[in-house]
Amino acid sequence: MKKIRPVLKTYVEIHGNVIALVFRTLLLFCSRKNGKNQMDNSRKMNAPFTPMKPSIRKRVLVTGGAGFLGSHLCERLLDAGHDLLCVDNFYTGTKDNLLHVLANPHLELMRHDVTFPLYVEVDEIFNLACPASPIHYQFDPVQTTKTSVHGAINMLGLAKRVKANILQASTSEVYGDPEVHPQREDYWGRVNPNGIRACYDEGKRCAETLFFDYRRQHGLNIKVARIFNTYGPRMHPNDGRVVSNFIVQALHDEPITLYGDGSQTRAFCYVDDLIEGLLRLMATPDDFTGPVNLGNPGEFTIKELAEKVIELTGSRSVLSYHPLPSDDPTQRRPDITLARNALGWEPKVHLEEGLRRTIAYFDALLSGKIEG
Repeated sequence: MKKIRPVLKTYVEIHGNVIALVFRTLLLFCSRKNGKNQMDNSRKMNAPFTPMKPSIRKRVLVTGGAGFLGSHLCERLLDAGHDLLCVDNFYTGTKDNLLHVLANPHLELMRHDVTFPLYVEVDEIFNLACPASPIHYQFDPVQTTKTSVHGAINMLGLAKRVKANILQASTSEVYGDPEVHPQREDYWGRVNPNGIRACYDEGKRCAETLFFDYRRQHGLNIKVARIFNTYGPRMHPNDGRVVSNFIVQALHDEPITLYGDGSQTRAFCYVDDLIEGLLRLMATPDDFTGPVNLGNPGEFTIKELAEKVIELTGSRSVLSYHPLPSDDPTQRRPDITLARNALGWEPKVHLEEGLRRTIAYFDALLSGKIEG
């Protein structure tokens, strides 16, 4: 019996330790599982959005996606849950416009110039690539024309190959210095083909021609939007466009530059409204192609805009008059009857509210509070 007791003691110690180990393992497993469930519940409660079903999510390409309009469009498409390929050569666009969405797993950013072919698989294409301000598109007018024409050819070829719907961001500049006011989509325009603005105006007109020829010849699903003056956050502070010029000058208390006597008119559409119009146009049935005007029909003189900016900024700026540039249109205002009827769209943001938002952006940008 004395010889058996040590053996029994050792047996109990060994197997007791094993049992204790198994018991601790079970407790640990249960606690981890419970913690995982709590974490999963927490994630569900704090989730910013419900992921889109793969059967609904589209693969969307935006050219010029790092630019002013392109970055806002990219933001809306990502918010909707789509897989997004943003393409830009960063001539006028900047990664700063996309910093807040770069971590999104559904975004892919690619440095690429649309004057060269692109081979990707997508369902929809928004072709926004082209410098849009006179300072930028007149700096290299040959490249500007190539971007509009070769870029259109390359994107149309891609759309044809992958059977994608494609939208062209055209412009109110196709109307030139119009003799018809307001401008309807059936007005053919009055453009100087040899002027300093022709690289942009005629390039966009040729792009429209290509889009409709691809429609007639290849049955491509196309959409053409004619975009009027648009403004808002992420405009380039030195792009020479009237809204950004006036705001930057006013915030610095510098003289406000007016060309001519300031009586020429423009219609200003806030960027959020414009992007909504583009998305609605892309969602129209295949038999609706446009072109369709997208802009704000509210018309203001350039002098009225300058005075409003001075008022809203509390600036000490004065008006400074300079000669009118060559081929600068004297009046511009869209007829948006077609957009109202076909898209159920019209601008919602009034000029004063849009200017307040834009001024706040430039104030933060110029004071170094945001990157741009």
